Amino acid sequence: MSAVPDQQTGKNGTMIFDSARAAASHLFRPEFRSVLWKSLGMTILLLIGAWFGMRELFELLALPFFDQWVPDLPSWAGWLGFFAGIFASIALALGLALLIAPVSAIVAGLFLDDVAEVVEKSDYPLDPRGRPLPVLRSFVLSLKFLGVVILGNIIALLMLLIPGVNIIAFFVVNGYLLGREFFEFAAMRFRPEMEAKALRSKHSTTVFLAGLVIATFMAIPILNLLTPLFAAAMMVHLHKAVAQSEPPAALR
Repeated sequence: MSAVPDQQTGKNGTMIFDSARAAASHLFRPEFRSVLWKSLGMTILLLIGAWFGMRELFELLALPFFDQWVPDLPSWAGWLGFFAGIFASIALALGLALLIAPVSAIVAGLFLDDVAEVVEKSDYPLDPRGRPLPVLRSFVLSLKFLGVVILGNIIALLMLLIPGVNIIAFFVVNGYLLGREFFEFAAMRFRPEMEAKALRSKHSTTVFLAGLVIATFMAIPILNLLTPLFAAAMMVHLHKAVAQSEPPAALR
């Protein structure tokens, strides 16, 4: 009686592993270089902008409050400012790390179609090509997901107060959100939006587990800047694998 679920679990695991392996191999292919530099460049620029924005916000709000709280510090207490600067830098670095997910979402919305076209052309040359999302629609979906990711990461940040839950919360929240977003983007190249959402819901466990792989990739310093490319390529492969068990879908 348990053979069918076990076989299905093994099949899902194989699909996820194969999709992740294929996506990783794409990152180093020559045809990916153009997309790589555009995506990496925009991600870095957005993160730099976020860093300066958070620093200005800290200086605008936190420093005046500190000066009012402890006015007229004696000269010997200057070292307190030094340590305050260190702690502020750590806090800004942590904040920047939490912004990688929403920044990746924005970049993905702009470059997913470029990634998908490369993957489909090189790995599925005999299959019908997907159609890119309209620019405005892609931008609206990216902004919508940006809000969801920020909310999810705020919840994960609050979980830091609960020992043993914080790391789990990070992976669960980002695994679900990233898996959902990237899979639906890949599916909507071939299916209407509602059908793409229904397909994702039907295979929610597989998509979530694939999202955990993306979240793990995103947790690796430096390498996480390539998250949009890896996630987009992985979900193109996963959608292809999942779609084989589904009735043919008409192009949008």
